[in-house]
Amino acid sequence: KGAGSRQNEIPQLVASPFQRRTQLLPESRAATMRPILLKGHERPLTFIKYNKEGDLLFTLAKDHHPTLWRADDGDRVGTYIGHNGAVWTCDITDDSKMFVTASADTTCKMWDTETGQCYFTHQFEQPVRAVSLSQGDQFMAITSDPFMGVPAAIHVVAVTADRSQQTNEIIRSFTGVEGRINRVLWGPLNETLITGGEDGVIRLWDVETGKVQAETREHKKQIQHLCLSSDKTHFVSASLDKTAKLFDSTTLQCMKTYSADRPVNAAILSPVLDHVVLGGGQDAMAVTTTSSKSGKFDAKVYYKIYEEEIGAIRGHFGPINALAFNPDGGSFTSGGEDGYARIHHFDSDYFRIK
Repeated sequence: KGAGSRQNEIPQLVASPFQRRTQLLPESRAATMRPILLKGHERPLTFIKYNKEGDLLFTLAKDHHPTLWRADDGDRVGTYIGHNGAVWTCDITDDSKMFVTASADTTCKMWDTETGQCYFTHQFEQPVRAVSLSQGDQFMAITSDPFMGVPAAIHVVAVTADRSQQTNEIIRSFTGVEGRINRVLWGPLNETLITGGEDGVIRLWDVETGKVQAETREHKKQIQHLCLSSDKTHFVSASLDKTAKLFDSTTLQCMKTYSADRPVNAAILSPVLDHVVLGGGQDAMAVTTTSSKSGKFDAKVYYKIYEEEIGAIRGHFGPINALAFNPDGGSFTSGGEDGYARIHHFDSDYFRIK
């Protein structure tokens, strides 16, 4: 009788929007939470991105070929051929029609998502590291690496609605950063840019003046990844100093710290629950000397507020380099040094975690 009464209570415990989401998962998948394995790259993954609807998934790797998948079942749609170097980051417009990539081959390319055709290439003198589209997709920020005595820079470029009118004119460039800039994000209302990189400093740039409004040195080592919340009020950073930290996106005040026992390469925020997922593992150079368990290659889920670890999700045979949450909060994808991407659909028990 006790078990029966508990079963009756469950629907009251679960918040209704998440209850609907969990019912969307196939029963077999919800019961076992078996990941969908995506094998489309020959080299380590570098970045993963979902489109706004969460039905398309882009994976990037050091093998030059960004790849598009269907997010629900992992079907491979196709690859984007044109880069001659590792592809580091990408972004996609709100309507999913255009997709931009930043590559070590010194270019930032603009693609037609559906046809796979590259319709414009922004050519730089230095390797290109990070790219981010503004809200409304009218501008994009591109970062270039320090190279041959030229310092790292952030470039703001206009994105034209008419593709035939697209130019490579740079509206403004910001410099003054030591080392690479690994990530750039547009802040609320496109008034600021948030950057993090090799020097471990997170900076808030004024887009109009190019001046640094604020900076924080909370991290002691290189920053690998930045991820904004869906409402852009806060963001999480991942660093090689074995921590991820939660910051206010207008003041850069550090609000939470999530301590891990391995260098953190990626950290993402759940769009529906107060959870943070961290991924990393020891340096890729040392991977051959350890087993997959002692190498700490699992993704860890933390409470956003309490900073406590909830659980871990195993699977990769090397460090996790990239993570992305589906915008519906029902699944996330991890990409590893082992060349695999894994789509993890959460089971219904996950949504009952309080």
